[in-house]
Amino acid sequence: METEEFLSERTWIGGFLALVGGLVVGSIAAPRAVYDRFIWQYFWGPVYSDAQTARCAVLTGDGIDLYYTDAACQGAADTGVVAYTGYTLVSEVGYMVLLLFMLIGVLILLSRLDLATDRRLFFSLVPFMLFGGALRVVEDATDAAVDAGFEPAIGYPLNTLLISPIIYVTVFAFTLGALLVSLRLERDGVVPNQFRAMAGIGSAVLGLTLAYLFYLAVTTEYVRFFPQILVLDVGIASVLAYAIYRGVDEVKPEINAGTHRIGLVVLWAHAIDGVANVIAADWATALGHPFTYGAKHPANRIIIQITDAVLPASIASAIGTSWPFLLVKLVVALGIVWLFDERIMEESPRYALLLLIAAVAVGLGPGTRDILRVTFAI
Repeated sequence: METEEFLSERTWIGGFLALVGGLVVGSIAAPRAVYDRFIWQYFWGPVYSDAQTARCAVLTGDGIDLYYTDAACQGAADTGVVAYTGYTLVSEVGYMVLLLFMLIGVLILLSRLDLATDRRLFFSLVPFMLFGGALRVVEDATDAAVDAGFEPAIGYPLNTLLISPIIYVTVFAFTLGALLVSLRLERDGVVPNQFRAMAGIGSAVLGLTLAYLFYLAVTTEYVRFFPQILVLDVGIASVLAYAIYRGVDEVKPEINAGTHRIGLVVLWAHAIDGVANVIAADWATALGHPFTYGAKHPANRIIIQITDAVLPASIASAIGTSWPFLLVKLVVALGIVWLFDERIMEESPRYALLLLIAAVAVGLGPGTRDILRVTFAI
């Protein structure tokens, strides 16, 4: 077993070095194709643009130019390679592949530490997922400060640590540190339970982050507080998730038999993401919010465009065009719960728990960010 684990670790590290080395060599040998048209345009450029609170960043022969409107970005297309703030289909596919690769690395690490076979670890990590979304809103608040003419609390380049997808690395590093500290505290007899210690650390940093956002809402003009958004988002998502979970338990209980309460969290996480998008895009102003928000992710934008094209304008104006995204999220979440049956959970508990943690994180992290961003009008 030790030999197999060593080979797995060596293979993963070798793959990581090969990936990084390939990008470095490609950027040197063919900078226009590899760096300019791939790394810059789809990955680093959007992060840089977001960190500078710009709409896009244009890589030219003389450096980097920033533009703040779509029209200006389109007009600058002839001057260099344009990288827009936000996600594209290319970047999302790239991040998905990278996520799968990193999950394998985490699985190897957890196997080395002999962790992630206890379901309590899953629940102890939920506060960290919420913390990641809240931390992203802190960076949104710095952008709002800049737009309002104030000096941001966190500026470039430090703010890149709080921008997607780098923030996932930031939160993972913090979570890993908390995990190692909790393990040490339990082994030294300082705390009786490592999972409660983990949950406590996560809840503490989440509370501090939320307290900072509330502080900004009270003391600044560029951050406000709309509690009705928060209450409706969390309330509707919770009702939907619980109703589906209980309904499935009554009609087809074998779907929940493998995951049990973990399945409810999976449903809730994706309901949070779906409801947040629907309220932000279609119902914010009806709830007294000063403005609405557009979809940031390509999949959401495509669903909205299809709904808008299919529904008559009179119906779309009445019920909105974002609700199919919520349906898709709920169906996908239920499919995930269905997939992890009793056999998988018993035969590969560590692998199954890790995938379920990832499934919740990709719903709860962005969903929390969207809820808080609208709640604080950032």
